[in-house]
Amino acid sequence: MKTLKQFKNKQMTDHDFAEEYQALQPELDVIKAIIEARTSQNLTQKQLAERTGINQADISKLE
Repeated sequence: MKTLKQFKNKQMTDHDFAEEYQALQPELDVIKAIIEARTSQNLTQKQLAERTGINQADISKLE
């Protein structure tokens, strides 16, 4: 069975896939930063929702 990393590496050999992946990288970096900030504070999505007033489902969609 392949790991996600192995699958991604194989897909990255396809020029079109690699180009689209790179185009999405800034968005993926922001999402990663949001998740890391939340988890570094030991907050669940529900707790973050309560603190910010943002619906937990919306936080989930962002992440």
